[in-house]
Amino acid sequence: MNRVDLRSDTVTQPTDEMRAVMSTAPVGDDVFGEDSTVIELQNRMASLLGKEAGLFVPSGTMSNAIAIRCHTQPGDEIITEENSHIYVYEGGGYAALSGCSVALVPSEVGIMEVTNVESKIRKSVDGKSHYPNGTLVCLENTSNRGGGTFYPQGNIDDIAKKARAQNCAVHMDGARLFNAVIASGVEPSRMVRDCDTVSICISKGLGAPVGGVLLGSNELIQQAHRWRKMFGGGMRQAGVIAAAGLYALDHNRERLAEDHHRAYQLANGLIDIDGIEIDLKSVQTNMVYLRTKTSAVEIVKKLADHGIDVLAIESNLIRLVTHLHIGDEDIEKTIHVFQKISNSLG
Repeated sequence: MNRVDLRSDTVTQPTDEMRAVMSTAPVGDDVFGEDSTVIELQNRMASLLGKEAGLFVPSGTMSNAIAIRCHTQPGDEIITEENSHIYVYEGGGYAALSGCSVALVPSEVGIMEVTNVESKIRKSVDGKSHYPNGTLVCLENTSNRGGGTFYPQGNIDDIAKKARAQNCAVHMDGARLFNAVIASGVEPSRMVRDCDTVSICISKGLGAPVGGVLLGSNELIQQAHRWRKMFGGGMRQAGVIAAAGLYALDHNRERLAEDHHRAYQLANGLIDIDGIEIDLKSVQTNMVYLRTKTSAVEIVKKLADHGIDVLAIESNLIRLVTHLHIGDEDIEKTIHVFQKISNSLG
C-alpha cells in the first residue's frame, strides 16, 4: 500500500538530485571553520535574511536554544506565544539550558498582538526585584499550533518596536519562515528586519534531511559558536548536509506555494464532513488542523488502516501537513478516506 504521510513536513526524503549534490559537496572540519560548503550556506542564508552572519546547527530546536542563551542571563524571562514551539515542543530548554522563566502571551490563531506582548514584559526594577527581567520576545512564523498561520508584517514591526522600547531583544523562530515568505509575498530580509536573531530550519518544507541556521550580528554569532560547542552541536564534515540546504534554497522555496494550495484543497474537501471542524482562516500555508467530536487517536488509527498517516495533537485535535512528497492524487485519496470513515467521526 502506498501510504500518504501527512504527519509533518519533516518526513521528506532527499530527492535524487539533492542526494547527488550532497555526495559531491566539498567538505572540511566545520568546528575549525574549514568546511567551505557550510560557510557558503551560512553566508547565503545571512544575505537572504539581511543579517551579518549565520551559524549552521543540527536542528531548529538547538538554534532556538542557542539564541535564547545568547540573549539572556539565568533568572531572566522570555516572552512568547502560549502555544509556541519554544514553550510546548522544546523540552523546557529555555529553563534547563538558559535558566529562564517564561511569560505566555495569548493569541488569535497563533498570532500575537503588540498590546498583549507589552503587558507580559516585566522588569526587575519595576517590581522591587520581585519580578524577573523580561529580556527577550520570541515570535514564531509560521505559527505551528496556530494552524500554519503567518504574521502580518505590521504585527512583527509593532512588536519589535515595543520590545526595543522595553529593552528586549527579538528572536524569530522561523522554522517555516519561507512558508510565511511565499504566502505573504514579503521579502525575507524585510520580514525579519527588526529581529535580532532568526532561526531557519532546512529540514521541514525546504526538504533537506537535517539542520538549521541561526542568523544575527557578527558579534552574536561569535557568541553563538561557543554555545553551539557547549550544547554539543559542533559538527565536523557537515558540508554533506549543508549542501542539501543550498540545493533547497535554489529549488524548493518557490514550490512551497504548491504545498499551500494543496493544504487549502484538502481543507475545502474535508470541511463539510460531519464530525470534524476546520477553521479555514487558519489554513494559510501548509497545515490543516481538524477539531474532532470523537477521539483523535481513534480517528488516526482508522486513517492509518487505510494508508493515511496523520498526527493527533490533542485528544480532539488532528494535524495534517502537506509537503513536497504530497501530490494532487494524495489529497484526493485523503478526502476519499475521510468520507469513507465519516460514519465513525460524529
